[in-house]
Order: sequence, then structure tokens, then C-alpha cells
Amino acid sequence: MQHRCSRAAAMPYNLEMNQLTLVLPFALPPPELATDLLHVLEAPALSALLSRTKSQQFHSCDDSLRVLPHEAWLAHALGLAPAPAGPAAQAPLAPAVMRGLGLGQAEEGTWFIINPVHVEIARNHLQMEDQRHLALEEADSHALFDAAKPYFDEVGKPLIYGNAQTWFMRADDWAGLDTATLDAATGQNLHAWMPEGPGALACSKLQNEVQMAWHEHPINEARQARNLAPVNSFWPWGGAAATPARQGPALFVGAGPAWLSALADAAPPDFAAVIMHESALVVLPTLIEAALASDWSSWLTLMVRLEREWCVPLLAAVKDGRIGQLTLVLSHRFAFAQWSSTKLAQRKFWQPVTLNSLLP
Repeated sequence: MQHRCSRAAAMPYNLEMNQLTLVLPFALPPPELATDLLHVLEAPALSALLSRTKSQQFHSCDDSLRVLPHEAWLAHALGLAPAPAGPAAQAPLAPAVMRGLGLGQAEEGTWFIINPVHVEIARNHLQMEDQRHLALEEADSHALFDAAKPYFDEVGKPLIYGNAQTWFMRADDWAGLDTATLDAATGQNLHAWMPEGPGALACSKLQNEVQMAWHEHPINEARQARNLAPVNSFWPWGGAAATPARQGPALFVGAGPAWLSALADAAPPDFAAVIMHESALVVLPTLIEAALASDWSSWLTLMVRLEREWCVPLLAAVKDGRIGQLTLVLSHRFAFAQWSSTKLAQRKFWQPVTLNSLLP
């Protein structure tokens, strides 16, 4: 990962200007389960940050969009997309991820992220397993990449290796290809999430050829012998033309998808270091895997951990002025919400401290 130290270097903070934004994907409980989940969730620090606020906003997202709300929000915050919600919401992240991995090829052309994945038959439809479960090692990924690359070359779509989970394809003539992000499509009926528009048929044909090449590949045979799912397809997404290096606050990312880690200036985030920046953005993907799997017991456990490790010290830092303004961004699959709190807002003793603002 390239570290953009010129922007990420710690600076003495100004109490009037020091701002921190914390993004918690899937910390917003789904509407149908919100009452039950919040009834058992004990998070007094989070409650105070959400109840005693300077401002709050809620944005519903069209369920036909092929991007998750936190992905669109992040792309907009990094200056890579025009809007965080609405019809223009998108995640054109490929060149920025390539740049984060030190790949100079991102300086020209149109690129897509290519993720090796496992697709399985679920009842009467195809479904993509969460890539976090794939346990794909570098050596195996390189071997599958080498087997797939000639098929990409044959159709004039250069394939570049990034890391075990993340490859890249240049496809200038597929600039209009409408793709769904990896996590948006995970666990869904893939029929509705396949690439659409210019280049879709050619992309589907390329997927089929690579699937056949990998079907009896020694790597997959060895994986199945170890009770691991075969890598039997690839998922393209994040397409975008080359863009200038992103600007904005220092970005810190917790353990999460390889593409997200590649965007970070520093990882894993350290609370003491983060609050020394005049402007910092922290993304903690802690809850995504549990939410995509509808594992709400694990979700509750992880929310308690986030409360202890982040919300408690953040509340203290807001109250004593070490953070001038804290913005929380929480999301679920169909919405995101923002709350901003300050030292002055935390003095609103008359405001009840609850999690009610998370209810639909």
C-alpha cells in the first residue's frame, strides 16, 4: 500500500477546527429489526453522541442502485463521485484503488476492479459467497490469475494483478458498463445484479470462458480437497476513467475488504493518532460481514465492541474539546444517516440519551 504521508502526517490540532468523521457501515439497524435489536443493545456513549447533536440528516437510497450507501458516501467524500445519494450515487473506485496499491497503470484508460469469487447454486438461483470467506492465498491467486489472463488479453482487456483478492481490468470500450459493487451483490440473486449495458454480453462471455478454464484447475482441486470453496468466477465493478489523485482528509481504515484498505492513508486506525489530525475520516467495516449474513447475534457483539473501543473515547474527546466536531455516518443496505456533535451539543442535559434516532 502506498502511504500518502504529505496529507496523512499528523498535525497539531486546533480545537476550533479539529474534525473527525467516523463511518460505521451497517451500524444502522434494518427497519424491520431495529426495535428488537436496539432493545437489547447497551451503548450509552453511542446514545449520547446520537442524542445530543448539532445536526442530523437521514438519506434513503433507491433499492435499485447497484452500490451500497456507505460505498457511495465514501466515493463522494473522496471526490470520486458527484453525489452520496440519489440517481447519481455510484462507486467509481478502480483507479483510486490501483493508485493505493502502487499501480501506475491507473494514470490512463478505463479500469474495473476484478475480484475472484465463488458462485454457488442457492435453491433456484445463483448466489455469490462473501469474498471474505474465500481464504485465497497469494500463490493460489497468482496461479488463477495466470490461467485467466490469456482470455482477457485475447479480447483486448489487459488484466493487472493487485493482490490476492483484487485484480484490475482495462476496458476503455466498456466505459458505459453498469456493474454492481461486490458487497451489494453478495448473497443476492445474481440474475438481477449482473453487468448491464454496453459490453455486458462480451463481459458475460469472458466470465464463462474463465469459469471453464478454472473448472478443473489444480488450484481448485487442491482447495476442494481442503474443504475450501473453489474460485469459479470473477466479479467486475468500480469502473472509472483515470482520475487525479484524490484529495480530502486523512483516511484511516479498519480491517476490511482489500479494496478499501488500499484507499487508506494509514491502517489500522489508532484512536490517539487519529484525533491529532485537523481533519480525519475513519471507516470501520467491522459490521459488514455479519450484516450481509444476517447474523444479528454477532452484529450485537460487534456493536458492543465498537462502543467500548471507539464511542466511549470519542465521547470523552468531544466533551473535553480534543475533537471540535465529530460526525457519525451510519448505514444499512437502503439508507445512511449522519449526526454531528460538539462540546456545546453535549451540554444539552435536557436532551434524553437514547438510541431512538436509529428507529425507522
